[in-house]
Amino acid sequence: MNLTGGIVLFATLWFLTLFVVVPIGQRSQADAGEVLPGTHAGAPSGVPWRRKLLWTTGITTAIWAVIAYLILGDVITRADISQLDQLLR
Repeated sequence: MNLTGGIVLFATLWFLTLFVVVPIGQRSQADAGEVLPGTHAGAPSGVPWRRKLLWTTGITTAIWAVIAYLILGDVITRADISQLDQLLR
Protein backbone atom coordinates (compact mmCIF):
# COMPACT_ATOMS: atom_id res chain seq x y z
CA MET A 1 0.00 0.00 0.00
CA ASN A 2 1.44 3.33 -1.04
CA LEU A 3 0.70 6.78 0.43
CA THR A 4 -2.17 7.52 -1.95
CA GLY A 5 -3.78 4.15 -1.28
CA GLY A 6 -3.50 4.70 2.46
CA ILE A 7 -5.13 8.13 2.24
CA VAL A 8 -7.95 6.86 0.03
CA LEU A 9 -8.53 3.91 2.36
CA PHE A 10 -8.64 6.22 5.39
CA ALA A 11 -11.05 8.66 3.71
CA THR A 12 -13.36 5.86 2.61
CA LEU A 13 -13.37 4.28 6.06
CA TRP A 14 -13.89 7.69 7.69
CA PHE A 15 -17.06 8.43 5.72
CA LEU A 16 -18.44 4.92 6.21
CA THR A 17 -17.80 5.21 9.94
CA LEU A 18 -19.38 8.67 10.03
CA PHE A 19 -22.61 7.30 8.53
CA VAL A 20 -22.68 4.66 11.27
CA VAL A 21 -21.82 7.03 14.13
CA VAL A 22 -24.16 9.95 13.31
CA PRO A 23 -27.48 8.24 14.16
CA ILE A 24 -26.19 6.80 17.47
CA GLY A 25 -27.80 8.60 20.38
CA GLN A 26 -29.65 11.02 18.12
CA ARG A 27 -32.76 12.68 19.55
CA SER A 28 -35.60 13.92 17.38
CA GLN A 29 -37.29 17.26 17.83
CA ALA A 30 -40.37 15.45 19.14
CA ASP A 31 -38.23 13.75 21.81
CA ALA A 32 -36.69 17.08 22.79
CA GLY A 33 -40.11 18.74 22.87
CA GLU A 34 -39.05 21.58 20.56
CA VAL A 35 -40.58 21.09 17.10
CA LEU A 36 -39.67 24.09 14.96
CA PRO A 37 -42.42 25.36 12.64
CA GLY A 38 -42.01 24.03 9.11
CA THR A 39 -39.94 20.99 10.10
CA HIS A 40 -40.89 17.38 10.64
CA ALA A 41 -41.17 16.17 14.24
CA GLY A 42 -38.67 13.40 13.44
CA ALA A 43 -35.98 15.86 12.36
CA PRO A 44 -32.81 15.79 14.49
CA SER A 45 -32.47 18.13 17.41
CA GLY A 46 -29.03 19.55 18.10
CA VAL A 47 -26.40 17.21 16.65
CA PRO A 48 -23.17 17.26 18.74
CA TRP A 49 -20.92 17.35 15.66
CA ARG A 50 -17.59 17.85 17.41
CA ARG A 51 -18.01 14.76 19.59
CA LYS A 52 -19.28 12.64 16.69
CA LEU A 53 -16.42 13.70 14.42
CA LEU A 54 -13.85 12.91 17.11
CA TRP A 55 -15.39 9.48 17.69
CA THR A 56 -15.45 8.88 13.93
CA THR A 57 -11.78 9.80 13.58
CA GLY A 58 -10.74 7.61 16.51
CA ILE A 59 -12.67 4.56 15.33
CA THR A 60 -11.44 5.02 11.76
CA THR A 61 -7.83 5.31 12.92
CA ALA A 62 -8.09 2.01 14.79
CA ILE A 63 -9.70 0.20 11.85
CA TRP A 64 -7.20 1.70 9.41
CA ALA A 65 -4.26 0.66 11.62
CA VAL A 66 -5.45 -2.96 11.66
CA ILE A 67 -5.93 -3.03 7.89
CA ALA A 68 -2.56 -1.33 7.29
CA TYR A 69 -0.85 -3.89 9.53
CA LEU A 70 -2.47 -6.75 7.62
CA ILE A 71 -1.38 -5.30 4.27
CA LEU A 72 2.08 -3.96 5.14
CA GLY A 73 3.00 -6.85 7.44
CA ASP A 74 2.34 -9.37 4.64
CA VAL A 75 -0.22 -11.17 6.79
CA ILE A 76 -2.50 -11.16 3.75
CA THR A 77 -0.81 -11.07 0.34
CA ARG A 78 -2.11 -10.77 -3.20
CA ALA A 79 -1.38 -14.48 -3.69
CA ASP A 80 -3.64 -15.31 -0.75
CA ILE A 81 -6.44 -13.27 -2.26
CA SER A 82 -6.00 -14.78 -5.73
CA GLN A 83 -6.19 -18.29 -4.26
CA LEU A 84 -9.24 -17.48 -2.13
CA ASP A 85 -11.67 -18.91 -4.68
CA GLN A 86 -9.83 -22.23 -4.62
CA LEU A 87 -10.09 -22.30 -0.84
CA LEU A 88 -13.87 -21.89 -0.99
CA ARG A 89 -14.42 -24.68 -3.53
